[in-house]
Amino acid sequence: MFVIGSGARHLEDEMKALGGRILDAEIKRFPDGEKYVRVLGSSEEATVVQSTFRPQDEHLVEMILLADALHERGARKLRAVVPYFAYSRQDRVTKEGEPVSVRAVMRTLAVYYDELYVFDLHNPETLKFFQGKAVNLSPAGVIADYFGEKLGEGVVLAPDKGALMRAKAVAERLGLEYSHFHKVRVSPTEVRMEPVDVDVKGKNVLIVDDIISTGGTMIRAANLLREMGAEKVFVAATHGVFAEGAIERVSKAVDELAVTNTIPTPVSKISVVPEILKL
Repeated sequence: MFVIGSGARHLEDEMKALGGRILDAEIKRFPDGEKYVRVLGSSEEATVVQSTFRPQDEHLVEMILLADALHERGARKLRAVVPYFAYSRQDRVTKEGEPVSVRAVMRTLAVYYDELYVFDLHNPETLKFFQGKAVNLSPAGVIADYFGEKLGEGVVLAPDKGALMRAKAVAERLGLEYSHFHKVRVSPTEVRMEPVDVDVKGKNVLIVDDIISTGGTMIRAANLLREMGAEKVFVAATHGVFAEGAIERVSKAVDELAVTNTIPTPVSKISVVPEILKL
């Protein structure tokens, strides 16, 4: 049985349409702004689906309250499916006195949940902080399905070496060549993006990453590919965090921008619901 948090309401209709069994929950606010949840049913095993995009803290508190409510109703095993995992980029201390935020969040969720499933975590190694079964799910299959025909005999690229495995996973499903851009720091505040080591002239290109925020990297990559003679440039990402105006800026620079629906956005064209229902 699935329990849907307010951060995953945009997935609920599709989950129902594809046969997902949903346990209803009431979620609202007290007059002072605190969250109120009530699970309207019971199940010995349940899966809470909750994406933790903005307001991140509110969605995380909901996850805790839903888990506690399910335990009160007799649940013996709980799984958390978190399509977008908040605080995942805060995975190290850069200044003395900072927390490792992703560690703090995972350890808290582990008090209530036996298993954790996330999509395309920024640093999969941080799953070690969850004291239970923790799985990083790849959206490569659904991204490949969406762009396969449009891309044709094209090339799949990562914006940097750190994202190469994402590009590889998509490319291997399509039987295509893949590579990554090289970034060279020319000053403390400036990074230069160098051409890739594959021939893109006359070819369609798909750039794949985990998160798009400002979109600056994708725009620079697209412009460089145009200079190299690429035919069409597509951009895909798992999580569309998108700073204000980023969707418009990236969309103008490429032939198509599409992200998954881990976060609801106007360009969330690729669904992860089929992958959730496989769990």
